[in-house]
Amino acid sequence: MNVEKIMNDLEKKHPGEVEYLQSVKEVIETIEDVYNENPQFEANGIIERLIEPDRILTFKVPWTDDQGKVHVNLGYRVQFNGAIGPYKGGIRFHPSVNLSILKFLGFEQIFKNALTTLPMGGGKGGSDFNTRGRSDREIMRFCQSFMLELWHMVGSETDVPAGDIGVSGKEIGYMYGTYKKLAQEHTGVFTGKGRTWGGSLIRPEATGFGAIYFAKEMLATKGDSFKGKTVSISGFGNVAWGAAKKATEFGGKVITISGPDGYIYDKNGISGEKIDYMLELRATNNDVVEPYAKKFGAEFHAGKKPWEVKCNIALPCATQNELNGDDAKQLVANKVMLVGEVSNMGCTPEAVETFIGNKILFGPGKAVNAGGVATSGLEMTQNAMKISWVAEEVDEKLHQIMSAIHEACVKHGTDETGYINYVKGANIAGFLKVATAMVEQGVI
Repeated sequence: MNVEKIMNDLEKKHPGEVEYLQSVKEVIETIEDVYNENPQFEANGIIERLIEPDRILTFKVPWTDDQGKVHVNLGYRVQFNGAIGPYKGGIRFHPSVNLSILKFLGFEQIFKNALTTLPMGGGKGGSDFNTRGRSDREIMRFCQSFMLELWHMVGSETDVPAGDIGVSGKEIGYMYGTYKKLAQEHTGVFTGKGRTWGGSLIRPEATGFGAIYFAKEMLATKGDSFKGKTVSISGFGNVAWGAAKKATEFGGKVITISGPDGYIYDKNGISGEKIDYMLELRATNNDVVEPYAKKFGAEFHAGKKPWEVKCNIALPCATQNELNGDDAKQLVANKVMLVGEVSNMGCTPEAVETFIGNKILFGPGKAVNAGGVATSGLEMTQNAMKISWVAEEVDEKLHQIMSAIHEACVKHGTDETGYINYVKGANIAGFLKVATAMVEQGVI
């Protein structure tokens, strides 16, 4: 495999798709050796087939606001790879959504889903629709129009979407209701559903919980734990909330959260009612965190990111490339010991290089945040069996899955000095599972 040639060819085919190209390069650079050691991969064109989606659906989404004005947004579904199971990945509603971002997310999802050991392929979808400032009726009409195009592409054994940024249980409910009406069947075609119609317990917390379980395993490799550690978190939605809740439970002290308006520094720690208030903030639909400072007497730093705060553990939980090279240097200077991408590709390549170069414990998103899709897979299992597990059983299975992912990363990512390159370990473990399935199923 010639990484430089593959990337040059891909850039010519897909110019300007920065996030997608970044995600592909990160993976193929780390799997180059294992790929070249297995000639059956080259003989079956695995890389060329893996880096291009199976199919992409792009469509317009017309909808009417409460004043009767017609709007048109773009909708997408990227079905990237289904070698080990039905396509699985969230739907994102946000003005920043474009094809490059969805292709990057779908590509990452292939390996993340493979790491869970559950039978799920990789996919992603969404729209540039902004739920902020829209009434429930406007959101409902948009979701119904969105599903009028998408419903025939999804199914419990074909493609199972979930939520993502801008898509909560409310939006999933509207989309599922439309699907059920059109398909005339009640199946587990979405995950993140309401508890009264097939949803799983602890799904909202799962990504954050799983990230902390993974970080706990990382700390254990150094004979350490969360107890007494300061934890810096970005974001303030479900993912950040789940991470803050579990990190505090394990003895950590969460000192920051953030939003588009800036970040909060709470030297007394974000725990108890303060963690609950994060959900209240999200429910206001204003996308700001400053009210937290006024309510609890904490510091608010407008227009800044939390990575300038001295901490032991840093967990980006907001969006892609939110932590850059300069942020990474600041964290290293402040003696950070662990960084975990709870958001998808939360760190830029420069930041990742800085952490690994300084032998910092660094966990990539496809491993650290796999708890969300793992619990979605558990929801699919419950739907298929027509049963519902108690929260403790779901949580136990989630903990087991995250421990197994960590074990796979250690197996494939430990170098001759004993340092664990979790990026390399996660990519190789996920790739080997998917590539082997592709070889065994033939070129099709």
